[in-house]
Amino acid sequence: MRRTARLLSGTAFAVAVTGLGAGPAYGGSPGGLEVYPTSAVPGGQITVSTADCGDGGTAAGDASAVGAGAFTLAPGTHEGDATGRFRVPPSAQPGTYEVVATCAESGRRVTGDLVVTLTSAREWVAPRGSVKTGVGGALGPDPVQTAAGVAALAVAAAGGTWLLHRRARGDGI
Repeated sequence: MRRTARLLSGTAFAVAVTGLGAGPAYGGSPGGLEVYPTSAVPGGQITVSTADCGDGGTAAGDASAVGAGAFTLAPGTHEGDATGRFRVPPSAQPGTYEVVATCAESGRRVTGDLVVTLTSAREWVAPRGSVKTGVGGALGPDPVQTAAGVAALAVAAAGGTWLLHRRARGDGI
C-alpha cells in the first residue's frame, strides 16, 4: 500500500513539474512573419509569408534593415497567406536583421528575424586531418614507427602465448 502511494505521488509530481514548463514555445502572438530560410548569405533569396493579414490580404514588406528595401506580399499558394520575396544585398554584413510587413487592410504590423552569415548553413565541408582521440599518434604517422610498434605487439603476443602454453603443460615459468 505504502509503495503504491509513493509511486502514485511521484508520478503526479512528475506530471505537475512537466506541466509547469509546457507553455508556448514562442514569445509573441501566434502567426507573425515567417522568414525562410531564417539564415542566409549575402545574395541569397528570401521568402516571407504571414497569415496575419487575413484571407486574400496583401502587405507592404520592408527589409531596409538588411539593405534590401521594400517588397510586396501578395496572396500566396497557401490559403490565407500573403507571400513575398526579396534578395539579400551582396553588401550585407553578418548579423540579425528585422524584416517588417504591414497589412494593407488592417494596418497590422508583423515582424520576423533574418540572420545573415558569411557561410551557408547548407554548405557541406569535407573533414580534413586526423581525428584527435588521444590514443596514439604522439609520434606522427611515420610508417617505420608504426611497423616497429606492430612488431613489438606481435612479439609480446607470441611470448605471452608461449608462457601460457608452458604453464598449462606444467613446465613452470
